[in-house]
Parts: sequence; C-alpha cells; structure tokens
Amino acid sequence: MVLKEYRSVTSVVDPLMTVTGVEGVKYDELVEIELQNGEHRLGQVLEIDGNNAVVQIFEGTSGISLRDTKVRFTGRPLTLNVSEDMVGRTFDGMGRVYDGGPELLPEKSLDINGEPINPIAREYPDEFIQTGISTIDHLNTLVRGQKLPVFSASGLPHNELAVQIARQAEVAGSEQEFAVVFAAIGITFDEAEFFLDDFRKTGAIDRSVVFVNLADDPAIERIATPKMALTAAEYLAFEKNMHVLVIMTDMTNYANALREVSAARREVPGRGGYPGYLYTDLAGLYERAGRLEGIDGSVTQIPILTMPEDDITHPIPDLTGYITEGQIILSRELYGQGLEPPIDVLPSLSRLKDNGIGEGKTREDHAPTMNQIFAAYAEGKEAKELSVVLGEAALTEADQKYVAFTDRFENEYVDQGNFTNRTIEESLDLAWDLLKLLPREDLTRIRDEMLDKYLPKGE
Repeated sequence: MVLKEYRSVTSVVDPLMTVTGVEGVKYDELVEIELQNGEHRLGQVLEIDGNNAVVQIFEGTSGISLRDTKVRFTGRPLTLNVSEDMVGRTFDGMGRVYDGGPELLPEKSLDINGEPINPIAREYPDEFIQTGISTIDHLNTLVRGQKLPVFSASGLPHNELAVQIARQAEVAGSEQEFAVVFAAIGITFDEAEFFLDDFRKTGAIDRSVVFVNLADDPAIERIATPKMALTAAEYLAFEKNMHVLVIMTDMTNYANALREVSAARREVPGRGGYPGYLYTDLAGLYERAGRLEGIDGSVTQIPILTMPEDDITHPIPDLTGYITEGQIILSRELYGQGLEPPIDVLPSLSRLKDNGIGEGKTREDHAPTMNQIFAAYAEGKEAKELSVVLGEAALTEADQKYVAFTDRFENEYVDQGNFTNRTIEESLDLAWDLLKLLPREDLTRIRDEMLDKYLPKGE
C-alpha cells in the first residue's frame, strides 16, 4: 500500500507538529516523518481539527524544516511486536531492542492502547502473591490481579524496593510460569544500570521483560513506555497464560510528560498544572490489571511514584489512590533510622488483602496476627510519642512493654534488608515471636485456641 505524502507542515511547537490539508486521518494513528536529511522519525496523531492534524513526535522535533519535511499517515495505531521470546530481553521505551541482542521475531503486532477489560469478564482478585517482604506479605497483602502502588519521595529507596520485588515475587504454591514486566520511566542512566545490573546478577532477567526510557530521551516517549509494558504483560498473561507482575517506576515522570504535552497544546490546565484528563489517563493504565474468566494468566500491577515535596495530597498520588486498591507508603523517618525497606505499615493499605489470606491460601493465623500487630504497633507508637513529650517516667509498665514491642517490630520485622526473602510462614512466625512480648490478656484479636497453638511459651 502506497501512503499519501504530505509536505504541509505549518508549525512545530515543542513535541508537536501541525500538518494541514490532510484527508481520512484518525486519532492515535501512527505517523512516519522524513526529514530533509533523510532521517526518519515516528509520531502519533493527537488531535484532528477539520483538515488539520496535530502530531506528537516521539523522537523530538529538533531539526525539522517546515518546507522540506515529508509526512505519511500509516492508517494504523502505534504497535508493539510481541513474542514469548520477549522474556529475558530489554527494550527501550518505544519497544525497540535495547540489549544489543538480535531483533525479536514477532508472533504478532499489538496496539499499545489495548482494550478495556469488560467488568463482567473480570474475576475477583483472591490469590496470594508472595513478595518476600514481611510488611507487604503479612500486613498489606498483594493478590493476583490487584493494582497496589508504592508512594515514595525523592531520596527514598524505591528503586531498591522495586528490584527486590522483581527478584523475589512469586505466586506461592503455583506451578504456572511467573514473569515480571519492568517499565523504567524517565530514569537516569545510572538508575538504568542499577536495575539492569541487579537483574543480571540475580538471574531475575531470565523471567523479565524490561522497558527502559531514560531521562534524556524525548519526554513524549514517556507516554508510550507504560503502554508498551502493559501490552507485553497482557500478551503474556492472556495469550500465554502466565502470571505477570508489572512494576512501573516512576509514574510521576509519566504524569509530568502528560503535562508537558498538554502545555504545548495550549490546553487549559487543571489542578497543579496537569491536564484535566489526568485521572482518566491514569485509570486507563491502572485498569489494565486484572484476571479474566476462563483464562489462567493474570496481570498484577505495582506502580511506583515519587510524591513531589512528600505531599500525599499532590494530584498524582491523590488520583492514583482513588483508582487503585490501596497503597504502600515509604517513610522518610524510618529511612532516617536506617530501616530497609522503610515501609510505614500504619498508613499503608491493601484493600484486597482479606481475599488472599487465610487457611488454604497462606495460614489460618494470618488475619488475626495481622490485626493484632497493627493494633499493638499503633499503641506502641502512641506511647513513644507520649514519652517524648512527658518523659519515659510518665509511661506505665504496660506502655513500656508496647514501646519495647514497637522497637523490636521496627528493628527485626520491618528492617529485613534488601536481600532477605522471607516466606509468609517465616513472617508469621516472626510476628508470633514479637507478640509474646505483650501480656496474653492484651491479645484480644486472636482466639484462645489459636494462642494456645502458635504463641511461643515462656518469657
């Protein structure tokens, strides 16, 4: 098929180019651009206004001549070539081979925008995923098909947490293949090397598909990177029946790229300068997680975002919290104490945790110990705050026991390090070892028969 060629570029503003006199062009259509020096770039139709088309150019608009640039509209959307051979490979943010290996022999080419999952066809997430991290597995459990974001901030070790989860995550008790799709969005070269080196050294690369979009790549590519990753995940999950965990970091860079394009289009800014469609755009990504009736595979998401100025009410974490099923929050205070990973369990939440725990999934004592740990830790934190104001002499004997519990909880349970992979049974046993510090009569959230069975004897 011969594509019609246009030489009617009338303006170039940041990543956007306007082409006039077009016919039959559609929204989201892939565009081929040929510069006067023979260089080729790709773009995507962002807006149609009569016979005018606004095109966003992925490789940037530098060097484009209004008079000599040739534009061809392909009649198809931006696609990703997919194959089972993707597993173990690294690609750039546009889906091109990044690891220096041979080109992929595609089984098919898929539209990166995907299709919304029919709510009626969804199966409810209820299978436990073990990350090997106690504060997640025991207290904020991740289940297959869930979307559970990590809220971090500048300078906190979310990258270390991301690679730890990628290394250790598995569907406990399942023999099905498990793959990790890792999307690095707008990261530095050093961060990219950190991720790739860790994956290679630990062997995690053998079950991973990695997409890398660097900070010095054109910002417009950041908008495509998570869509590329989710397209690969959906293919592996729903066509190859794999359990797929998608880790995307940093979603703040993605949202900032949206804001940049919106400003170039001269759209009326919304809250925080972000476009008014930020909510629906994020929802379009997050809602691509899930399970489908009659299909064994699944897509589980852990999007990671840094909160500007540590502000959880900022539009990006705020909207993400509305769309997803909870959040894991990293604490600057715990990080300052040297805890790894510094997950603050009290404000963290997994709304689906109750569906993936208990006898037959984890262990019968999971929910009671989880509730008791939360209650005891909250009481211990309150007692510690009281001692700061009134002094330790103001604490009762019971208060002192809860303070001791809190200290040991943070130093032994939370602070497990970035390379300790605990099974859920190990996390539960550690919880019982901590609960024995408290008077048995205070353990009101656990039935007597369970206390008799699991609570360690002696002082």
